[in-house]
Amino acid sequence: MRVTVVTTWLPTTVAPSSGSFVVRDCRAIARAGQEVRIVHLVPPHQDDGTRRVTVEGLPVVRVPMRPASPASVAKAAAALPRLVEGTDVVHSMAMSSLLPLTLLDCAGVLTAPWVHTEHWSGLTNPGTLSLPLRAGRVLVSSALRRPDVVTAVCEYLAAPVRACRAEAPVVVVPCIVDPQGEPVPRRGERPGGDLDGTLRLVTVGGLVERKDPLACLEVLAGLVSRDVEATMTFVGEGPLRAAIEARAAQPDLAGRVRLTGTLDAAGVREELARADLFLGPTRGDNFFVSAAEAIVAGRPVVVSDAGGQTEYVEEGNGSIVAAGAAPAAWADAVVETRDRLAGASAAEVAATIGERFSTPVVGAAYRAVHEQVVGS
Repeated sequence: MRVTVVTTWLPTTVAPSSGSFVVRDCRAIARAGQEVRIVHLVPPHQDDGTRRVTVEGLPVVRVPMRPASPASVAKAAAALPRLVEGTDVVHSMAMSSLLPLTLLDCAGVLTAPWVHTEHWSGLTNPGTLSLPLRAGRVLVSSALRRPDVVTAVCEYLAAPVRACRAEAPVVVVPCIVDPQGEPVPRRGERPGGDLDGTLRLVTVGGLVERKDPLACLEVLAGLVSRDVEATMTFVGEGPLRAAIEARAAQPDLAGRVRLTGTLDAAGVREELARADLFLGPTRGDNFFVSAAEAIVAGRPVVVSDAGGQTEYVEEGNGSIVAAGAAPAAWADAVVETRDRLAGASAAEVAATIGERFSTPVVGAAYRAVHEQVVGS
């Protein structure tokens, strides 16, 4: 089966980390035995000037498109019929890719079955959006009615998508989180042990308001005030870095906080291996990939309830705290989780997810959706 993926999120030399999860999904689809080609509707700030490239073995055609410009969207839409010609399924990924395909669908030009994959946390947590994006949410909600099938990464996101689509099909296909072999043993289970009495916390993600990284520091301060020896490592970059550094320099936290900046996948795994527990007080996620990655790495998590992580965080791998709860409640959960899972090995923690989100499982799920829509 020939699948043409249309997406606004994909790596370029200007933005090498953009859309890495889209690439993973495309590779999973190809690995499931389908022929995949990608049309990248590249926004100006990520355009490196290339037009035909190969990304991780997959052929890509780049078409410039500024999502905020109706004229640019219309121009991109005019280019798409030729680029999707001969395909069995058009599969769009990311909300802004809905725009030109909706124009084609409304005009009756899009004849191939259309599947769309949505990830946007703005659908589940509109309170985290700016005013312009709240207006955009209305547009996206309307456009989500057009595809033949929409997939969402978790039930948490599927619920508002179903509200947009009434009786039209919505299927949950999770994000890809591949096991990386046997997880690195937790410090307490290593030969001879290397516990030094310090609780090493880590969080992974953008240093942005929605992820609420400053809350991690107040949780850390609460632990220290209870005489819990603890440290906090931030993996990621963003506009709140200066505020984090300023708070971390205060006497109660001095010497306890480390910021690594953005790391590649191997670097993230190294930081998870050093840590005892992942802390994620997000105000709004969908799948929350970094929390799932921590569990697959064998590290317990303490995360908020604002996201699809509630669908895989359980007693054997962590705890859930109400988003926006007081730092004391988070500190309580950290201590309780540490004590409850002190005897659990990394392999036992990782086994709570196992292969559920692996590339073969996700690829097979997408193939089933494609076969369903072609056969309907």
